[in-house]
Amino acid sequence: MTTDESSWNRVVALHARIENELTKALSRRHGLGLSEYRALSRLVAAVDKSCSLRIQELADMLCLNQSSVSRLVARLEASGLTERDICEQDRRGIYTMITTEGRTRFTQAEPTYQETLKTALDKAAADPDLATAVVAFRTLTPA
Repeated sequence: MTTDESSWNRVVALHARIENELTKALSRRHGLGLSEYRALSRLVAAVDKSCSLRIQELADMLCLNQSSVSRLVARLEASGLTERDICEQDRRGIYTMITTEGRTRFTQAEPTYQETLKTALDKAAADPDLATAVVAFRTLTPA
């Protein structure tokens, strides 16, 4: 096994462990899937502060394909957390907007996400196989 492959395997293992912890905590405490939480997070932080994004923009931000995001948005809509909207300036664009209920659910879930992420990273840092990956991750400069 090459050094790159070994390092990559550590990153993948770290990612899987963290994602699993986040998924369990968000589901158990807030009834949200991890992708749902991330979609709400992107909508809350929408650049134009309208808290709406084109479906394709959301797909790009979440690194998911259009079909997966369409299903995700449908689940969020069915839960009353988002709603679709047509852009007045571009009738071809379909937007998804966060609702008041969606903003509330995100606000409630965000501390759980942050706490779980920190705890999972701390736990992974104690694992000799993952410690270097955690150190590398934690020393990244935010964009």
